[in-house]
Parts: sequence; structure tokens; C-alpha cells
Amino acid sequence: MRKNKISPARRWIGASMIAVLAATGGASALALSSHGAAAQVTAAPSIPSSFADLVEAVKPSVVSVNVQGSEKVSTMGNGRDFYFNFPDLPPNSPFRRFFDQFGDGSGNGNGNQQRQQVRKFQAAGSGFIISADGYAVTNNHVVENADKLSVTMDNGDEHTAKLIGTDPRTDLALIKIDGVSNLPFVEFADKEARIGDWVVAVGNPFGLGGTVTAGIVSARGRDISGSQTGDFLQIDAAVNRGNSGGPTFNLDGKVVGVNTAIFSPNGGNVGIAFDIPASIAKQIITDLKENGHVTRGFLGVSIQDVTKDIADSVGLPTARGALVTEPTADSPAAKAGIKSGDVIVEVDGEAIDNALALSRIIASKAPGSSVNVVIWRNGQKQTVEVKLDTLDEAKMAANDQQQQSQPQQATPGPFQSSVGIVLVPNSDGPGVLIQDIDPNSVAASKGLAVGDVILEADNKTISSPSDFETAITGVKDSGRSTVLIKASRNGSVRFVGLPLNNDQ
Repeated sequence: MRKNKISPARRWIGASMIAVLAATGGASALALSSHGAAAQVTAAPSIPSSFADLVEAVKPSVVSVNVQGSEKVSTMGNGRDFYFNFPDLPPNSPFRRFFDQFGDGSGNGNGNQQRQQVRKFQAAGSGFIISADGYAVTNNHVVENADKLSVTMDNGDEHTAKLIGTDPRTDLALIKIDGVSNLPFVEFADKEARIGDWVVAVGNPFGLGGTVTAGIVSARGRDISGSQTGDFLQIDAAVNRGNSGGPTFNLDGKVVGVNTAIFSPNGGNVGIAFDIPASIAKQIITDLKENGHVTRGFLGVSIQDVTKDIADSVGLPTARGALVTEPTADSPAAKAGIKSGDVIVEVDGEAIDNALALSRIIASKAPGSSVNVVIWRNGQKQTVEVKLDTLDEAKMAANDQQQQSQPQQATPGPFQSSVGIVLVPNSDGPGVLIQDIDPNSVAASKGLAVGDVILEADNKTISSPSDFETAITGVKDSGRSTVLIKASRNGSVRFVGLPLNNDQ
């Protein structure tokens, strides 16, 4: 493998920057004003000259987590491992067709039968001790499918461990080191990390235990793909494979985040890593320690973000909140009177910026507790008290996979609306079906498409194409320029703010 080399020029630049910092003593620096003149800028006095004392204090509490487990692999009928198993290849790939000839003849090729067998594996990640009696935190994906667990301490001692509980939603896990006492441990930070704060990450990248890297908090509240948490810290301290589950410390030696993911085109560090914040991790780990699992509050609504068009259509001054597409039948929300089209803007005094924020806040509430939910309905705020239920994670996962329905069939009697869509009655249920749409229309630009079913317009039930046009006329007559459309696609309901002026 070819190693990347640092050029002499880059070394010189790095050395020069260190020299400048040393010369300024970390107290001030020169910056150019808007007029090009040098201006004195006072810097924060807490820039460390070294992280050595911090590292010496916290490093003994960081462990390497060693996993032995098993996973299913494909084998040939003769028992040999089926090495040509590339699930990421597209179905029409010539390479897939080539490898499929060694399969089972029914979608996997024409060769010997392919079987599922179990293969043992070993893996390693990071973790950190949070109590003297050996409780330690790591990632769920580090210990997933583990048959045996052990940890290697900073001094090289190795101990067996057992799994206490996991939370796949936040990718956190709690383990307990066997037969130990009086271990060094660290604590979660009470204060939130700020953008620009110095941080130090310690972990086991590529099996190189006890590795220390430093950087700053680059951003907060990051929502990364595939996560249901949506409140990650972004740091630029070097984090690589094997750092998963390791801690990120502030300068007080408190854990501000748990390393869980990196953004990388090649699998290595590019300066963008994501941490589960201490505020979330602390709560989850407490639940795992006390119960072995996590219970979350359940409101029972399908929601989406509020766009500017939607905000305009319902009279909200700013595009914020979580728009309720549908309350779940017999859910706490439905029982409290929350309706489709309501915008949830606040829960227990905490502002709701988007759908993910609502999910996160509700999940943090205890089942059975009552919350005050502020909704926006008919141009004004209303407060609704809701008693939360318990979130059933398995049931939610099953519902997410059930969003398929038969393709909608167009029926005779098309009606050309004034907003560039052709509507027909929906023979398969309520609403009207979009049979055709002008690709240059505002409706098309806002995501409406052939096959969508329009259920409501301006919070009015639509049973026929003429109902839709009447609602459009009513919005225009009231002096408003945007209409709120409730539409369904493949069984999934959403709202669209549809401007009525062609220039929008």
C-alpha cells in the first residue's frame, strides 16, 4: 500500500504556525480588518501548551474492547466457503452474473446449492470505564453478535466482560468487566460542548490501543444518514476504524462525546468524525445500567418538517416545528385531540425546530409522564396536555417496512385544475388522483407527481376534483398565496405547501 507523505513545504508551514502561536503566547493574534489594516484580536486564554497532563489522567480509564462472535456466510454445496458473495453488486452487473454461476440455480446462479453457515469472527473497538467496579461504555455496533467479550486495559491487563444492555437507536452499549474493583474511571461532562472547544479523543484505531488525538468541536446538532438520534457532535480530532465506542474528552477530563461514526470516502480519517453527545449518552447508559434496556416516551404521530411554503400556507411566521401528517389511531396524540395538519411548535417549554427534534425530545421523556404540547392550528397556538405511552421499537420497525401499496389506477373523468395538474376520482379510496401533471408547473417543482392522491387542500377534505378547485379558489379569495396540500404516495402521507403564483 502506498503511504501518503507530508511534503517538506507542509512540514515548514506546520512548524511556522507553531512558532507564531508560541511567539504570541496564545494571548493575541493579528487579523486584517475590512480595510486591510492589521487589528489586534484577543484570543481565549485557555489554549493548552500540551495535553500531556490531561492524557495522563484519563488514559488509564480507556480500554480496548475485544469481540469474538459469529456471523452467517454463504457456502457451496460441498461445504467450501462461498467466496464469490458480493451483495453490493447491482443485479445487472456482469460481475454479479459471473459470480452467480457458482450459486444455487434459483436467483443465485446455476451451480451447486448455496447454504448459510456460521463463521466465527474477531473484532476490536474502544470503550471507557465509568465506575470503579468495572462498568464501561462502548458502541452497540462494536459488541453486536458478540459471543465473548474481553477488554484490554491501558497497562496491558486483559479481563473478560459481559454485556449488560444495548440501545441500537443511539448505538450505545454498556458492558461490565468481570472480577475487578477500584478501577480508574471517568465521568460524563455536565456542561455542553461548544463549537470551537478543544477536545481529545482516546481509543483503539486499527488495533493500536491507547492512541490519542486532539482537535476541536467543529459543529453541533449534526444529523447523519441512518441515525435516529440526529444530534451528533462533529469533531476534527483524528478518528478511525477501531475508535468506535471510545471517549472524547474536554480539557477538564470529562467525556463530552462517544465516538460512533466517521465521514470518509476511503475508510480513513479526513477530519470529520461524529460523537454521541454526553447529554444523550448519560441518560441512555443510566437506563441500561438500571434496566438492561431503554424505554422511551411515545406520542403517536407521523410528522414531517415545515418548509417555507408550508409555513406560508398555515400562517406560521417562520418555517419551524413538526407538521403532523397523521396521528396514530388510539395513540396518546389522538386521544389528546391532536389532528392531521397541526404543527407542533413546543413541548414543555422547549421549542421544536423540526421533526427530528420532536422525536428526540419525546423519546427522552418517561413513558406515563404528561407533557404540554403547543400546536399551531387555524392561525393560532393551542396547548394540549398529552400523557405519553411507551414506544414499541419492534412495532415501529415493522410499520416502517410496510409502506407499500398497490399502484393507483386512473379512472375516467379527468379534470384540468388551475395549478397544472389533471385530477380524477380515486377509485381505491378517499381523495382525488393525479392523472397527469405539467412538468413545468409549480406543483411539479414542489414534488407532486402522477399517482399521488390529494386528500385535503386548505385543511378541507377533497372528495372530487371540483372540491379541490373550490379550495384553491377559497385560498385566493382570502388573499393568501399558498395552499396547504395533504397528499398520499404509496401509503405514506405528507404535506406540501403549494404556491399559487406561477413565479414562485
